[in-house]
Amino acid sequence: MSAPSPNVVAKRIYEPAEPDDGFRVLVDRLWPRGVSHERAALDLWLKEVAPSAELRVWFDHRDDRFAEFTRRYLAELELNPAFAELRSLVAEHAKTTLLYGAKSPLNEAAVLVDLLAAPTDPGA
Repeated sequence: MSAPSPNVVAKRIYEPAEPDDGFRVLVDRLWPRGVSHERAALDLWLKEVAPSAELRVWFDHRDDRFAEFTRRYLAELELNPAFAELRSLVAEHAKTTLLYGAKSPLNEAAVLVDLLAAPTDPGA
């Protein structure tokens, strides 16, 4: 994966919200267990950008499936208008923190950070 952009990072939602998190976006389809809406301190819950239910169940947060998960998730994102919305939001804020609930850092937020850090093709 490429080096993350300094203006978009991933963080586990169970970690305390910090002032330097910037714009906080939950990118999970399901609300994380045991986290109140107040504690989450979200600016946006963009569940539409999360992997499909089928892909999430198949992946099962198994690190050995992360490469294939990434390939499949990127294919889903090509057809997902919520990704364009997320890209616009990131461009509008000095810093965006993508929040996730998984224990492993190998998850959709990591894929999104990497994708958002990649230069966009002006001809696309």
